[in-house]
Amino acid sequence: MANETMTPAMLERVAEQFRALAEPSRLRLMNLLFAGERTVGELVEASGLSLANASKHLGLLHRVGWVERRKEGQTVVYSLADERSQQLCDIMCTRVRKLAAAEAAIAAPRRRAAN
Repeated sequence: MANETMTPAMLERVAEQFRALAEPSRLRLMNLLFAGERTVGELVEASGLSLANASKHLGLLHRVGWVERRKEGQTVVYSLADERSQQLCDIMCTRVRKLAAAEAAIAAPRRRAAN
């Protein structure tokens, strides 16, 4: 895909997808769904978010296609819409860990020199 020409409309859609993930609470919910589908109640309990807040974030993730939902009676069950979303998160998490390690390595000599 990186070699293909992207139209302005396609780039806006890509940006929309990244904006949907640019919120720690939504990332927390996605991370919980990596283990498998969960009910809204389970997501609320595991995430520490309020029901209203979790529902708002799940609604947005559903609208842009990151998660799917289905009803089982009165219960709504969420799951990842595409297993590749975990790959994307793994790539970014690995990058963040490497950046954090590099920053820690740079900061360590400074701390020792200051002491």
